[in-house]
Amino acid sequence: MLTATYTLVALSVERASLCASLQSLQKVLHTHFAEQAMLTQGRVDFACETLERAVQAPHWSKVDRHLFPAIYDATDAADDLLHELKQLRQSAEAQMADIDAAWAGRTIEGPAAVARFCAEVDGVCLALLERLEREEQALFPLARAVVSGAAWFAIANRMLAHEAYLKENRPMRPAPAPSAIDKAVRQASMAL
Repeated sequence: MLTATYTLVALSVERASLCASLQSLQKVLHTHFAEQAMLTQGRVDFACETLERAVQAPHWSKVDRHLFPAIYDATDAADDLLHELKQLRQSAEAQMADIDAAWAGRTIEGPAAVARFCAEVDGVCLALLERLEREEQALFPLARAVVSGAAWFAIANRMLAHEAYLKENRPMRPAPAPSAIDKAVRQASMAL
């Protein structure tokens, strides 16, 4: 049961972080963007990129890839819930694609266009927040009740292995360029 707790806590922490990010974007939309007569391309791209990161967050794939199959294997009673959660994510992804196609890389002029953009971005945020709420209120308690200890261990193991793989394959940052001081010190040491 400790493995189940670890896994659900890890997913809950990711969920809380994703909620905070989405709510922060909503706050920016409502307090800074919605009342504007024009949004610059930079602001539009900021909103689109922030939303894209939320839509593509690793949390979704962890839940969908690891937790859903374990629940499917454990019970048929969750099929409607799992289908609902998949639909919420797919709907958000489709809406995000529409937003990108219509708005990304553009300046938005006119209060009506700005309001429409804000409403569309807010709609995706609301769909994702609804999915996160359903996970916390329905999916996680159900998973805790029906998934076996061995399955929890396998889920945690796969999640840790995937995190290790991502860490190992993360592109390395280039070494910082040597400063003038570093060059002078190196030259001085070579002269000795």
